[in-house]
Amino acid sequence: MKSVEHAGRRTAYRVADRGDGSKTLVFVHGSGADRRVWKAQDRLASSHRVVALDLTGHGSSSDIEVAAGPSCLEVYAADLAAVAEAEAADVVIGNSLGGAVVQWALLETELDPTAAVLVGSGAKLAVHEDIRQMMTADFDGAIDFLHRPDLLFTDGVDERLEAASRDAMRACGRQITERDYLTCHSFDVRDRLDEVDIPVLAIGGSRDRLTPPMYHQYLARNLEHGVLSLVEDAAHLVMLERPTSFNTNLEAFLDHVAQLSKRSGST
Repeated sequence: MKSVEHAGRRTAYRVADRGDGSKTLVFVHGSGADRRVWKAQDRLASSHRVVALDLTGHGSSSDIEVAAGPSCLEVYAADLAAVAEAEAADVVIGNSLGGAVVQWALLETELDPTAAVLVGSGAKLAVHEDIRQMMTADFDGAIDFLHRPDLLFTDGVDERLEAASRDAMRACGRQITERDYLTCHSFDVRDRLDEVDIPVLAIGGSRDRLTPPMYHQYLARNLEHGVLSLVEDAAHLVMLERPTSFNTNLEAFLDHVAQLSKRSGST
């Protein structure tokens, strides 16, 4: 594990690098999770440097007092910007809340990657009232609800993946997980997508009911250099549920970005 100190707190992250990594990829987890949600992307470490961070209050990172909503999003975006600067990130990748963090960091910090990837995310991330109420009154019920078919996972997912997801949410705890979901609920940058001028891949599961395909289609349609990819038979945590398909789509996008760079460099 490595860490970076900034703004009076410590942001922890791990680096996987088994070769001469051509690009440094920085991954940001979603609500009630930590860096381990990207464990299947360590398979990319033979060709890229894979960096996965813990947002403030998650995993091995320290926490601070911050209200849910825009203030929390600013804190999380600063976490990403600090790690990205420390590791010279080329591409930033975020799942769900992590996708909101990526977008906010692109819009409001000095973060300047060559490309970004939004996984199971959107330009607006409204959270159903039932989930918000359960986060306060019945945390175990909220965990059960989120693990219904076609929410975090499809039905028939490997039981070990679901068990690990439940354990991670419990380890994160009600207070932080609720803060995450309420921060998602306040997020809306639909009127600012035209400010993003780098290639962005919007990728999600075809059966995801938390951030359905239309969220990703909207991103791809409204971002200047948006690219759409939908993975069949996957839900919200597509990178865990269908890691081979996800990684293949990610590599294809990185190749696309490299080709764009070559063409722009030759003109």
